[in-house]
Amino acid sequence: MLRIYTTMFWFSILLVIASAVLLFTYGLNFSADFKGGSVMEFNLQGEKPSLDDFRNSLAETGLTDVAVNYTGDSGVILRAKELSETDHQNILSVLRDKFPGIEEERFESIGPVIGKELKSKSIKAVSLVLLSVIIYIALVFRKLSRTLSPWVMGFAAIVALLHDVIIPLGVFAVLGKFYGVEISAVFVAAVLTILGYSVADTVVVFDRVRENIIKGGSTSSVGGFPAVVHKSIMQTLTRSLNTTFTTLLSLFAIYVFGGESIHYFSLALIMGIFLGAYSSIFVASPLLVRWSRSDRRRIS
Repeated sequence: MLRIYTTMFWFSILLVIASAVLLFTYGLNFSADFKGGSVMEFNLQGEKPSLDDFRNSLAETGLTDVAVNYTGDSGVILRAKELSETDHQNILSVLRDKFPGIEEERFESIGPVIGKELKSKSIKAVSLVLLSVIIYIALVFRKLSRTLSPWVMGFAAIVALLHDVIIPLGVFAVLGKFYGVEISAVFVAAVLTILGYSVADTVVVFDRVRENIIKGGSTSSVGGFPAVVHKSIMQTLTRSLNTTFTTLLSLFAIYVFGGESIHYFSLALIMGIFLGAYSSIFVASPLLVRWSRSDRRRIS
């Protein structure tokens, strides 16, 4: 079993490295929520006109720096600089003349200052969650300090959380580069949800490790501390798989039948929650074993 844990752990490391490379190479395609600007989404009746026809029509209003893309089966979405209400109404008038039956689905306009503030607050929120996780685990498992450092458990959980977030970010970097998928404030909500779900899964395994140590499964027993961790994983595996499976069923239903606005929100949650269950077994637990060995060698 030790070989399986080791193999999957290094596979996870490779996935994180690949995702980080994609993230730094392509970057994230931030929406107007973070960059500032205006978004207009339209529903079309009948045959779709070409995107060039849209751009030429928008050029008549003086709007030349604009991104135009299809969305869904019969929609078009426009992204441009921040537009005033006068510009907005002018664009609507021109498009309704050029494309009869067109209907505006939404219009959002966010200033660049608000966008930067939202980005800053999102980073602070994620950082605060990570710090809170370390402190929470250190306090909850403080009674194990003679056997296992609670700070080691906290940092092992943080590495697992980073694993669960970096891989989806790498996927969304690719989706943004080749399919125009944007990172919005909704995605930040998905990341925070993933962090909460993932740490809950990891804490369940760590708590069972604590119980087994207290009940007599000390590191001096046959197999030592790695055997205690493996036993704890097996004892919580059924619970973890059942919880993850039922959650994923709901998320797949949202992904398939939900609207376009939550399509990629549910995709992010699907990846993150699957990775959360995976990382509690193949990332956090192997790190716990590895760092506990290093800690004991320093003490001895």
